[in-house]
Amino acid sequence: MKKVGLTGGIGSGKSTVARMLGSAGFAVVDADQIAREIMEPGSPVLNEVAREFGADLIGDDGALNRGELARRAFATTEDTQRLNAITHPAIQAESERRFAAAEEAGEQAVIYDMPLLVDLGLHKDMDLTVVVDVDKEERIRRLVAKRGLDEADARARMAQQIDDAARLSAADVVIDNNGPLEALEPQVAALAERIKG
Repeated sequence: MKKVGLTGGIGSGKSTVARMLGSAGFAVVDADQIAREIMEPGSPVLNEVAREFGADLIGDDGALNRGELARRAFATTEDTQRLNAITHPAIQAESERRFAAAEEAGEQAVIYDMPLLVDLGLHKDMDLTVVVDVDKEERIRRLVAKRGLDEADARARMAQQIDDAARLSAADVVIDNNGPLEALEPQVAALAERIKG
């Protein structure tokens, strides 16, 4: 089974590409979705995050205040590393479980939708590394307009990720997502054919 690592900086449209590849029939393992699942109310990971970053992050309903955690965890590189030390082992273990399930199900390829693929060196374990590339200022514009982040928050989150040049240097395939969706579709279709081949 081929493992295809799919990555890109925050706001690059990586998740859109992952959805398109999923629609093309590929199994997708979504690290962001796993990150949300491991922080469900009462989970050991959530409890550890609350111990490290403040019990007030958990509301009366037991749910995490994600916005406030992001504000605290992306404030400095050290804070981001503290969060990653708690969450990444759990995300990686669940990702590996899902890869094994996809292989057992006879999938010919699995797409690993992982924002920190290159940051963590996980691209070295992939058969193909795909980077979705968008100009930094365009990504900030999209994060503000579409996700409702304020500009300072968007820049802070971006600053905690690997720089674009380092990410691009690890790419086997670069998807240019600076344009409209219509410009993205043929690139993803060509990628799907390459993966099948």
